[in-house]
Amino acid sequence: MSRSSGLKALSAFADRASFWLGALSGISIMAMVLVIAYSVVLRYVLSSPVLGTNEIVQLLAVAVVMMGLPYTTSTDAHVRVDVLDNAIGRFGRFFGDILSRALAAGVLIVLVLRAFAKAGDAWRYGDATNMLGLPIWPFYGLIAFGMACCAALFILQLLLVLASWRSPK
Repeated sequence: MSRSSGLKALSAFADRASFWLGALSGISIMAMVLVIAYSVVLRYVLSSPVLGTNEIVQLLAVAVVMMGLPYTTSTDAHVRVDVLDNAIGRFGRFFGDILSRALAAGVLIVLVLRAFAKAGDAWRYGDATNMLGLPIWPFYGLIAFGMACCAALFILQLLLVLASWRSPK
């Protein structure tokens, strides 16, 4: 198996994995909608507000973003501006692709390490939400996981960009 075909197989696996994380993100959005609808009906129809709805929605929002981030990276759906593409030429675009992916992966790796440390602190000190007392450490772990997946995708994309480079003849 050549190096390029190995990278393509790894890329196909990463695409499938990020698709399923994106699907879980969508399920989290639906759960958020259901929690909000349930809370609204109980509050305004039955005059019985639900305790901690805001906490549940905030924690679900973490799941939505962190599980959706790898899918967004995998489908190349991040916002980007290509104003200078024609002016910088083929090599400039190649260098920009390398630089942007390397910087993104580097920043995400630092953030993963900080989120992992924060999860450990939250677990060690028993940090919990104010109203429902839900533990916070799993959500820091989810933040670290989502960003780690995204960083791995950026590194894989960087390798694919490097493997695809052909010098002009």
